[in-house]
Amino acid sequence: MTVPAQVAADERVAHVGLARRLLIRPELGAVVGLVAVFVFFAAQSPVFRSPDGIANWLDPAATLGIMAVAVALLMIGGEFDLSAGVLTGTSGLILVTLATRFGFNVWLAMLAGLVVALAIGYANGLVVTRTRLPSFIVTLGTFLMLQGINLGVTKAITGTVQVSGLRRAEGFETANAVFAGTIEIGGTSFRVAILWWILVTAVATWVLMRSRAGNWIFAVGGNEHAARAVGVPAARTKIALFMTTAFAAWLVGSILALRYTSVQANIGIGQEFIYIIAAVIGGCLLTGGYGSAIGAAIGAVIFGMADKGIVFLGWDADWFKFFLGGMLLLATLANRLVRRYAEEVRH
Repeated sequence: MTVPAQVAADERVAHVGLARRLLIRPELGAVVGLVAVFVFFAAQSPVFRSPDGIANWLDPAATLGIMAVAVALLMIGGEFDLSAGVLTGTSGLILVTLATRFGFNVWLAMLAGLVVALAIGYANGLVVTRTRLPSFIVTLGTFLMLQGINLGVTKAITGTVQVSGLRRAEGFETANAVFAGTIEIGGTSFRVAILWWILVTAVATWVLMRSRAGNWIFAVGGNEHAARAVGVPAARTKIALFMTTAFAAWLVGSILALRYTSVQANIGIGQEFIYIIAAVIGGCLLTGGYGSAIGAAIGAVIFGMADKGIVFLGWDADWFKFFLGGMLLLATLANRLVRRYAEEVRH
């Protein structure tokens, strides 16, 4: 009697060890970069690693991180939004203009800004999905139109390129406390924006990893035609992603307006590329279908550490751009290698 040959385990249900699971995570490169950048600056600057120093570099990381997480979701879905930066300025201008020039309560002015931002996000998504034009072109057009509106309307109302005086508006104190205030932890003041950043990152991570919508985002970014074939609402998903980016722009624009109590008409211009860089450093691919919200948040932390670390070391701030370019190239290469390894593990 012969002994039947042992049947090999189906590779689809084969056990994958913890180390291998970690190696295929999209944020792996960002975590390595985070540790390296922290060690580099902390070893040379006691201020950088002090509680006050940490609060200092977490501040720019928070506002950037909110936007980077939203942009990462959109990039995973296979699209870009070049109007995201200038939309932060539009949202802030609406808030300050309505509150200071038309007597709106700050909370009502913020609500009006949110409605406008979501409408712009919806319009971007609708045009992209209906016309099949590249989102790069569509949102570049939106970027230029918003830039013109911001400057033209602000000059028409104020005679300058700035709107100020928000501190005197009704409802400012409560809105400022919620969105732009500080909290004391161990005797050190941290911006409330950090909590908003953590909340946005947590919600985005849950959506990506634990919800049906997250599966749709990965599906439309990886292969939109295949996603449609299996019933994924591709158009609705992409429109929702553009509106999510618009919501993040409104949140960041409101935080900055409440913090500084004034807004320049050209604020936010150029920041859209910083958001994309942070998302790429965090593990997102430019081709879509791959990335993580946590990775984008880590990319924002790296940005914040480098931004303030260079100042703490007394270096010329011009080196920051060089650092960003180097990090972008290294992150892109690392993401490509991690993605290739992940595909080999799955197959």
